[in-house]
Amino acid sequence: MLDLSAQQTRQLIDCEQLYATYRDTIRELATRYAGSMTWKTVKERTYLYRKTDGIWKSLGAEDDRTREAHAAFHSGRDALRERRDRLDQRLREMAPVNRALRLGRVPLTSARIIRRLDREGMLGCGLKIVGTHALYAYEMMGGVQLGEEAMTTMDIDILYDARRSLKIVGDVRADGLIGLLQGLDGSFHATAPGSFRAVNDTGYMVDLITPATRFPADARAPARIGEPADDLVAVEIAGLAWLENVPVVERIVIDEKGLPLWMAVPDPRAFLCHKLWVAGRADRDVMKQRRDRHQAYTLAEMLATRLPAMRIDDPALAAVPRALREPGAALLASFAGGDAAGWDD
Repeated sequence: MLDLSAQQTRQLIDCEQLYATYRDTIRELATRYAGSMTWKTVKERTYLYRKTDGIWKSLGAEDDRTREAHAAFHSGRDALRERRDRLDQRLREMAPVNRALRLGRVPLTSARIIRRLDREGMLGCGLKIVGTHALYAYEMMGGVQLGEEAMTTMDIDILYDARRSLKIVGDVRADGLIGLLQGLDGSFHATAPGSFRAVNDTGYMVDLITPATRFPADARAPARIGEPADDLVAVEIAGLAWLENVPVVERIVIDEKGLPLWMAVPDPRAFLCHKLWVAGRADRDVMKQRRDRHQAYTLAEMLATRLPAMRIDDPALAAVPRALREPGAALLASFAGGDAAGWDD
């Protein structure tokens, strides 16, 4: 675990601020200025029409009010587009510096997938990034870079909260998650009908996962993001509810090309407790157990030494059973050199 230098920190702060403005601009264009606005003549009268989601709606006959609305829409959209283009150019100019400072961390395939989920408005609103990729967000919280042995991975886990109603745009709903992936890389395909996993020609895997239901009687319909019958179906996994029901951490990270992206991940303390629990399961593959423990220990050291205020007895983690939080608290204390207790009995 290496602390970021002063130069790296300054560059990251500048990049984060710039990308946050860029992302807000993109989202405003996609919401406030979505669709188009134009004049149409109907029975010798001119009306102002607005098109959103493929549907035209009349805003009224031409008069001072509608002319003002038409002018405001187009001038506002043009100004935002110019701002977007300027910000985009500045971010691209910063990318070589980010690479030279070794700030690029997130694999390119992962970054493209995460950006697309964010662009479609699903990331952080029903979908979160979990597993090893969450560590990229956590290390930014601590102002460090974690060892490559903890970070290297050829797959990404997407946690789907099937209880929430995702606002899915038409193309994603029609093509599903598998269609979204194929739009980024045509070699992606489901490993089997009804599978939770897609893989591309390089062996990179995308897993769609969801918490297991507490009782068999509560079994729900297959959790698909889109409508296609061949879309990925989220697999139910025990213990994920603890990651689903804790605070969401939002961070801007940098990909291997030096370009930023936004991530939504579970609270790192819940991640730590979950990793320790998974590593202790008798049915867990031995090699994966070792990796789980290594990630848990690496994260615990960072939390204890760089973010000591993040206590595991925080009420915000009430969704994580106390029996799981206590080992996490003990591990944190071992790095902090303090008392593992701190529990209000």
